[in-house]
Amino acid sequence: MSEAALIPLVAAILGLGVISQILADRFEVPSIIFLLAAGIALGPNGLGVITRESFGTGLSAIVGLSVAIIVFEGAFHLKARKLRESPAAAVRLVTVGAVIALIGTAVAVRYAYGTNWILALLIGSLLIATGPTVITPILEVVPVRDRVAAALETEGIVNDVTAAILAVVVFDLMRLETFEPSFLLRSFAERLGVGVVVGLLVAAVLWYLLRYVDLSPGNAPQNARLLVLAGALVAFGLADAIATEAGIAAVATAGITLGNLDVPYESDIEEFKGDITLIVLSFVFIALAALLQIDDLIALGLPGLAVVAVVVFIVRPVLVAISTTGNRFTTGERLFMGSVGPRGIIPASVATLFAVELQAMGQDRAATLLVGTVFLVILSTVLFQGGLARYIAEFLDVIPMRVLVIGGGRVGRVLSDRLDDRGENVVIIENDETAIEQARNQGHAVHIGDGTDTDVLRAAGGDNASIVVAATGDDDVNLLVAQLAKSKFDVETVIVRANNPDNVEAFEDLGVRTISSTFATARALDDAIERPALADWLGSIGSVGDVQEMPVTGSDFVGKTVRELGPELPGNCLVVLVSRNGETQVPEADFELQEDDRITVIGDRDDVRDVMNRCNPEA
Repeated sequence: MSEAALIPLVAAILGLGVISQILADRFEVPSIIFLLAAGIALGPNGLGVITRESFGTGLSAIVGLSVAIIVFEGAFHLKARKLRESPAAAVRLVTVGAVIALIGTAVAVRYAYGTNWILALLIGSLLIATGPTVITPILEVVPVRDRVAAALETEGIVNDVTAAILAVVVFDLMRLETFEPSFLLRSFAERLGVGVVVGLLVAAVLWYLLRYVDLSPGNAPQNARLLVLAGALVAFGLADAIATEAGIAAVATAGITLGNLDVPYESDIEEFKGDITLIVLSFVFIALAALLQIDDLIALGLPGLAVVAVVVFIVRPVLVAISTTGNRFTTGERLFMGSVGPRGIIPASVATLFAVELQAMGQDRAATLLVGTVFLVILSTVLFQGGLARYIAEFLDVIPMRVLVIGGGRVGRVLSDRLDDRGENVVIIENDETAIEQARNQGHAVHIGDGTDTDVLRAAGGDNASIVVAATGDDDVNLLVAQLAKSKFDVETVIVRANNPDNVEAFEDLGVRTISSTFATARALDDAIERPALADWLGSIGSVGDVQEMPVTGSDFVGKTVRELGPELPGNCLVVLVSRNGETQVPEADFELQEDDRITVIGDRDDVRDVMNRCNPEA
C-alpha cells in the first residue's frame, strides 16, 4: 500500500479505536469487543480496506513493539502489596493452572481435529494466555475484591509471558518436525532467563536515572515518562535480539520491578503509559482482527465449537478450582474466576504471525486451524465472558457492597482514597465539573448528578449500598441525602458531615452518625498537643499503620481468649477493643471472644490486613 493511502488508513484505525474505548466506558464492557468488531468491519469480510498487504512486512515489528508497551504497562501496575492479597493462588494459577490449560487445550485440539500433537501443543500454549488487555477492562467495570483482582491480574501478566515463549519453542519444534521434551524445556528456560536478566538490568538503569540524574527540573515529569517508555522498548528489543520472544519476558520483568520500586513521578508515568497503551492496543487489535478470515472460523465447524466448549466449560473451571483451593476465596469468587478467562493480544498476534510462516512452509491446513481456533476462542470468550462478566459477578454476588460518597470535594476524595485502598467499591456522586474532573483524574468512579435526587442515588447503586456518606460543604444537602438514604434505600450505615456544629443535634435526631468538621479539627489539634506520638501514628494510617474494626463471626477467633489469640496474630498488631451488644471495652487477657463480637485491631498496615482476611474470609 502506498504511503498516501496508508496515512488515512492508520488515522481511521486510531479514530475507531478511540470510539471503541468511549463506547466501552459508556456501556461498561471490555473495549476489545468493539475493537474486534471494528477490525472485522474493516477487513476482507467487511469493507475490505485492510488486507495482509496493507502494512507490508512491517506488521510483525509493529505488533511486537505494541505488545511490549501493553505488557510493560500491565506489569507496572502489578504491585507487591496487591500480590500479597492472594499469593498462593497467584502462584498456582501461573504454574499448575498454566500446565492444566496447556494440556487440556492440546488434548481437545488433538482429538477434535485429529491433528498431530505438535500443532495441538502450539494452539494449547497460545491459549494459556488471558492477558491484561482483556482482564484489566473487566476489572474496571467489575470491582471485585482485591484478592480476586490480584490473582487474575497476576495470571494475565505472567501467563502472557509463558504463552509467548512456549509458543515460539513449540513452533521451533514444528520446524524441526520432531518432538524433544529436553529441547522444549531448555529453550523455554533460556528465553525466560534472558528476558528476566535483561528486564532486571533495564529496570535498575531506569531506577538509577529517575532517582539520581537531573532530568531537567523544568520538565522532569515529561522526561521521566519518555525515559520509561524508551526503557520498555529497549528492554524488548535487546532481549529479542538475544533470543526470540525473550522480549516479552524482559518487559514484564522490567515493568513489575520498576513498578514496585520507589520512583519519582510515578503517577505521571502511569497516566502517560495508560494513554499510550490505549492507542497501541486499539491499533493492534483492529489491525489483527481485520486480517481474520471468517471462512477460517466457519471451516472449523463442530470440532471448533467443541474445542471452545472444552476450554471454557471444562479447562478453565478446573484449573481455577485447583489453583484456588483453601478458604481464601468464597465459593462465588471461585466460580466467577472460573467463568472469566478471556484471551487477548498475545494469542491473536502470535497466531497471526505464525500462520503466515506456516503458509510459506506449505502447511495451509495447520495455518487455518491455528488462526481459526485461536480467534474463535478469543471471540467467544471476549463476547460471552467479557461482555457478561458484570452480570455473572452480580449473580454470584462477588462485588463488594457499594459505598456512595456524596460530594467530590477534597474531603470526599480523600475519604474515597482511603476506602479504595481497602478494596471497597466506592462511587462518588458529584455535579460540579471541576470536582468531577479532579476525582476522575485521581482514579475514582464518579456518577454525575445531584445527590439529593432519588433517581441519581438509585442509578449510582443506592439499592446495593451498604454505606452512604454525605460529605458536601452544604449541611442542607447532607441532611436531605441522609433522609433519602434512610427512608428510600434503607441503607445500613449513613454518615453525615456537619459543617456547622449547631446542626449536629439535628442530624443525630435523624439517627445517623454525624462528624462535625469543627469538633474533629479541634480533637486533632488537641491530639497534636497532648498526644503527639499518637497523632503522628494516626497520620500514617493507610500507608504504614492501620486500625480496623471487624466481625469475628464465622472465624476461628470465636471461643479464644485475647491471650490465646495474641501469638496467632501477625507480628506487629494487637487487639485493643472489643464491641459486644453495643458496648465497647478494652479487653483483659482472659476475655473470651464470642459470635457477633467486633474487634478493633491496631498495627502495621499489612499485618492488620492479614488479620482482616483471616477474621472475616467472606468479606
